[in-house]
Amino acid sequence: EVSEMSERSKQNVAHGLAWSYYVGYLKIVLPRVKKSMEEFSSANPNLLACRKTWKLHILIPLSCDVYDDLEKADSNIQYLTDLSETTMARAGTKKRVYKHSLYAIRDEENQLWHCAVEYATPLQSLYAMSQDECAAFSREERLEQAKLFYRTLEEILQGSRECAGTYRLIVYEEPGEAETHFLSREILWHLRQQHQEEFAVHE
Repeated sequence: EVSEMSERSKQNVAHGLAWSYYVGYLKIVLPRVKKSMEEFSSANPNLLACRKTWKLHILIPLSCDVYDDLEKADSNIQYLTDLSETTMARAGTKKRVYKHSLYAIRDEENQLWHCAVEYATPLQSLYAMSQDECAAFSREERLEQAKLFYRTLEEILQGSRECAGTYRLIVYEEPGEAETHFLSREILWHLRQQHQEEFAVHE
């Protein structure tokens, strides 16, 4: 009975992390993303030409391997600046600050594409649990949890009216052999898709 409870609680981990991430973070920041992008675009009219990319690009590596510094993950990803921050009182903290970073992604032709991008932070918890003996999380279970986290988060966000059109989930599985610019290529694929969508609308 105890092991059954343990199994059930493991299944609930990803589900709980996805809901917590949405309620405690995304639901707060996503509705403000477009406004931050508009402010930045007014000051820098040439950098964010494609409005379809005016959203938060959320990286979901199924390995749960999260870099604290995106520039170290891929040298074709360069930090540009921070978008305007949101400050509010949360759970006893008077002025909690929420902000997103804008990055320049260099493509194969040395052209720069700009977007707001960050990792889904709960994946760090999943990774830490798989390293902790108390959690008894195997590598296979971690992968299953990461997939469940993605599916749950996607479902939650699709049902959220206030977050519609403010995000793009970039889920990926890293190749077996290390590829220097794998991550920038993943992000570029999504940016190009959005450019095509915008172009199709204007035709």
